[in-house]
Amino acid sequence: MIEVIQVIRPAEMQQVFAIREAVFVKEQHVRAEDEYDEFEKMSHHFLATYNGTPCGTARWRTTSYGVKLERFAVLAPYRGKGVGQALVKAVLDDVFSQQPEPIESVYLNAQLTAMPLYARFGFKAVGPQFEECGIQHYKMVLPASSFPA
Repeated sequence: MIEVIQVIRPAEMQQVFAIREAVFVKEQHVRAEDEYDEFEKMSHHFLATYNGTPCGTARWRTTSYGVKLERFAVLAPYRGKGVGQALVKAVLDDVFSQQPEPIESVYLNAQLTAMPLYARFGFKAVGPQFEECGIQHYKMVLPASSFPA
């Protein structure tokens, strides 16, 4: 069973950081100083568990361009089990329930391997492929027609 919660306790945040450390820093060789940033405190963080085991995380924040979804990470043994989908759904549900004003844009920078996941939710690649922290990405945008009424 997959459960996704919004992080509110320091112990949950430690689990988020441990997952990001395992996926981004150790597995994908992203420098720790690039992984953790000044946006941690202003972001809405989420933690996914699979049968009670913490295994995935994501966050969203408001930027000058709209709402940015980021830091999606699922531990390797839990990939392909629906954890990523549950995270995207939970984050989008939260984004659309939290915004008092109309949302201008919902976007993310997707690693190439994760693009099919985001495409299932209606995200479309825009612009050229680019490198971020040594990993190839595309910017993906959720068309306004996909926003809930």
